[in-house]
Amino acid sequence: MTETLSAQPATVRVRPARTDEAAALAELAAATFALACPPHTTADAIAAFLRDVLAEANFEAFLADPNKLLLVAEGDAGTLTGYTMLVFGEPHDADAAAAIRIRPTAELSKCYVRAEAHGTGTAAALMAATLHAARSRGAAGSWLGVNEENERALRFYGKAGFTRVGVKHFQVGDRLEDDYVLERPL
Repeated sequence: MTETLSAQPATVRVRPARTDEAAALAELAAATFALACPPHTTADAIAAFLRDVLAEANFEAFLADPNKLLLVAEGDAGTLTGYTMLVFGEPHDADAAAAIRIRPTAELSKCYVRAEAHGTGTAAALMAATLHAARSRGAAGSWLGVNEENERALRFYGKAGFTRVGVKHFQVGDRLEDDYVLERPL
């Protein structure tokens, strides 16, 4: 399959996250998670999600899990500018499992880039490396959930070859958000 993403910019390096980068990944998550939330998401809900799902201890567990792969984009100064996380295996979400059609699959569970890196090619380089990593680990397809109101992400994922195959829900704070399930062959 031909990639529709731009080439990796010279100033961005994409690599697997190191086990000693849990704190840096938690900081990156804190800087980027709110960018993907719909406008009605409260600061308290975002803080709770960061505390409960994207804290340093969570990233330590993610990095230690052989069914997860975290990739990071690194800028010129060695600063982490974005990250993705692949989850290999069957989806735990029943709605996603029913919607996706390609197996074996890898979930693109997280895909975040700092606001100042938007439009620089960082996200495209990170996506291309992530899809390559999923293929290399034997996945035939990749899927993700994205908030139905996140138009910027929907455009980006469309350019990366993902199409809508279903819907699921995603809990942020006390609110159940509606997500589209997107999938693409690898």
